[in-house]
Amino acid sequence: MRRALLLAAMTVFLAAPAWAEEDLVSGLSQDTVLITSNYTGTDLVIFGAIEQPSDSEARDIVVVVRGPDADMTVRRKDRVLGVWINNARARLSGVPSYYYLASTRPLGKIASADMLARYDLGLPNLEPDHVLSDGPVEPYRQALVRAQLKNGLYTQDANGVEMLSANLFRVHVPMPATVSRGQYTAQVYLFRDGIVVSAQSNPLFVDRIGFERRVYAYAHESPFSYGLLTVLLAMLLGWISSLVFRRIG
Repeated sequence: MRRALLLAAMTVFLAAPAWAEEDLVSGLSQDTVLITSNYTGTDLVIFGAIEQPSDSEARDIVVVVRGPDADMTVRRKDRVLGVWINNARARLSGVPSYYYLASTRPLGKIASADMLARYDLGLPNLEPDHVLSDGPVEPYRQALVRAQLKNGLYTQDANGVEMLSANLFRVHVPMPATVSRGQYTAQVYLFRDGIVVSAQSNPLFVDRIGFERRVYAYAHESPFSYGLLTVLLAMLLGWISSLVFRRIG
């Protein structure tokens, strides 16, 4: 009887669908990005493997790198008496300061809109936590996304995941010079037939070092003193410049 039960259990295990055995392993080329005075940007490499991959062709990888949340203000310009001025505005809280998404193919071919919205995948699914707006929110949200795309801080690459073999993949993530300091997350999703079957998250830290870090810390810890010192330094440099030009003249 015991042998029969064991045989039945083994039969059920062997008959389980192959995708249940799939697992995901990923890593980063570096877990810390240090910003110095000559920092002009760098590329971060995310790599990984699918353990015990199935023979299904409907298997996709989606990689998302998300920066720390920030509060951003979007203003709308209106023409008043022939002059363009900032009029209405919206303050969006809890939006990522950096967002990079790469996939093996367009997201619409990987999963349904509901599935993508569940995991906040794709620029259309970037929703702020809180909004103070003078009008409908969506136009402001779209304007923010366009501005971040133009600045290189938001990217969505439908063919950004490079499959090195049937189970090995690699993604190059650009980190521009304007990235914010703080903790980032690198999330990797494994889709099969439109469903997430495995996911993994890795932390990433962006920080300043050297003189830039001391200045940044002082500016945020003592903003009044930093502003006063900046004004005095500008006045001193202006006075020195006037002396130099007076002697030259």
